[in-house]
Parts: sequence; structure tokens; C-alpha cells
Amino acid sequence: MKVGIIGLPNVGKSTIFNVLTKANATVAPYPFCTIEPNIGFVNVYDENVLKLSKIYDSKKITYASIKIVDVAGLVRGASKGEGLGNKFLSFIKDVDVLAHVIRGFTDDNISHITLELNALRDIEIINTELILSDIETLLKRKEKYLNLAKANDKEAIQNLELINLLIDKLNKIDPLENIKSLKNDSVFFKDILELKQKNPKLFEELNLLYIKPFIFLLNLSGSKKDESISEELGKIIGSNNLIKIYAKLELELLEIPENERIEFRKELNISNDGLLEFIKKSYNLLNLITFYTINENEARAWPLLKGSKVIEAAGKIHSDMQKGFIKAEVINCDKLLKISSIHQAREDGLIRIEGKDYVVQDKDVILIKFAL
Repeated sequence: MKVGIIGLPNVGKSTIFNVLTKANATVAPYPFCTIEPNIGFVNVYDENVLKLSKIYDSKKITYASIKIVDVAGLVRGASKGEGLGNKFLSFIKDVDVLAHVIRGFTDDNISHITLELNALRDIEIINTELILSDIETLLKRKEKYLNLAKANDKEAIQNLELINLLIDKLNKIDPLENIKSLKNDSVFFKDILELKQKNPKLFEELNLLYIKPFIFLLNLSGSKKDESISEELGKIIGSNNLIKIYAKLELELLEIPENERIEFRKELNISNDGLLEFIKKSYNLLNLITFYTINENEARAWPLLKGSKVIEAAGKIHSDMQKGFIKAEVINCDKLLKISSIHQAREDGLIRIEGKDYVVQDKDVILIKFAL
């Protein structure tokens, strides 16, 4: 499960990637300094892991993590080969959530590809290219089904009908429609959801870009001018749906201890909530829940696709656990933390015994019993 960081060139995608992953991806004041995608992992901070570690005085704490992909900037005409064109688009086909970075800072040393800041126009450029790429995907798939439909293949006829409907909808769509969907008033996205429920297999095969879950990140420098851009864009998208990130500043703050970072942020009247909010939203949009394992050696949070069974959770921990699965001992994290003792939880009958078909719930603490 991956989050892809997208946007125009020189909006700060690689800087945000470096802040999140503590990596060292190349950052330069000119377009296309990123060609091959940068890939890293970001920890999902979870105070429950810290609390659970105290039950056994665990030697190690491991957070759940998500994969982040930083790809090259997209320009107008990319769907027809401009810039890095289809190479860029092929990179983001593989991601599950799109994080669209919008430039909200002014800097004479970092050129803007369209020479002036205009957040809505920048969003429109990106969305237009995603839509055009999707139409191209649909037209190619349409050719495949045409001959089969002529031979009276029922599945091909149904798929062809849906593809034609999608092409028509995408040709008519407003490139800024996904801003409306953040406010839950987009007829287009409601229609897409209904169509997807009717034919999930075809939608999975098509892997369309514009309908992937998305997050908007506004990259700011902290100046008053930047904040006015933030306010204006927030009114359109909805301030709760626009995450503000001060990427350059956060990258510089990585060089100093955490307690000093907090003081610097206070002095500048900014917070790092944007980074935490981005990670949290990404986790939720990836449809992930968290389960925990604890012992003397390690307290660990594990990401797991919502709806997964405990046999799949066992496989994430170790393949031997999945192969030799006997049973799972399960307790809700909050219940365990109230008494802070596995032994007491057993005495009180709070630990349940579950079989391999048990569907894991968010915040389950699990102990797998297995045979080698």
C-alpha cells in the first residue's frame, strides 16, 4: 500500500518526502531534478505502542509504517508526452493514495513552471492530465472488448457499456471536481462509487488515476503572504481538507533536537500538526487498521487492511505463524491498558480465544499460538 506525492515541478515534493522519511532525495531549484521515483517509509506515531511497551518493559518499540513514493513533477501535456510524460504517469499507477502538493510559497530562487502562483490553476493542470491519461486507458481497453462484444460475449458487452459511460463522464468532468468531492457534494464521485460497486473487478483492472483517494498538501514558507494564499484556498477546498506543511522549515529543523524544534515552531507561530495529519489521513485512506503484539523484546504496531482475518495478521508477523496457526489470544488495547497486566487480563476473563476466521478489529492486541 503506497502514497504517491504528486504535483507540478518545484512545489516541494522531494522536500516533503525528505522530511517525512528522513531520506536524502535530491532537491534542486529547477524542474525534473527527480526522474526515477524516490521510495521510503514513514512511521505512524501511535502513543498506544509506548504505553503497551511498559507492560513488559519491552526493549524495542516499532511503529506501523506506510510507503511513500515521490515522483517527478507533472506538466501540462504530460498525457501526450510532455515533460517526463507517460513515464511519470506509469509511476503513479502503482500507488493507492495521491498526495497532491500545491505550491503556496514565493521564492525568487526557485522558479515556478508557470511563472506565477495560482493554486487553482495548478490543481487544474494536474487533474486535467490525470483525466486525459484515464481516458487514454479506457480507449485502449475499449478496443479489447469491441471484438468480444461483437461475438456476443456477455461480460465484454457489460464492460464495454461501463467503459463508454466512464469515457463520457470523464470527457464532461470539471478538472476541479475532486475539490467538490472533498465537500461531499460531487455527483460525479457518487456515480463512480455506484459503478465501482457494480463491477469492482473491472475498476481494479483499469486502475484509473483521477478516482484514486487524494489529499491536498499546501506547502508554505510561513510568511504572511503565504498565509493569505492558504486562507483563500481553504475557503474553496475547505480548511479541514487542506493540510498545511512548512516543508523547507521542517527539513531545517531535523538538524536540531525535538525539544528545540517545538520552541522554534512556537516562535514562528506554526505547528507540525500538518505532517502528523498527513500521515494519519494517508493511513485512513489506505483503509488500514492497527493491531499490536507485545513481549519482553518488542512492542509493535502492525498495519493491516481493514476486514482482514487473524490468519492474515499472523502471516504479517511471520510465515511460520500463519502455516502453524492454532489460535489467537485477543484483547482490545484500551481494556489492556486500563489494567496494565496480561496476567490480570487472563484472570478477569478479558482475553478471548479466536480461530483463524476471526476478523481483526482496530487496536486489537494479539498473541498467536502456533505449532512449528
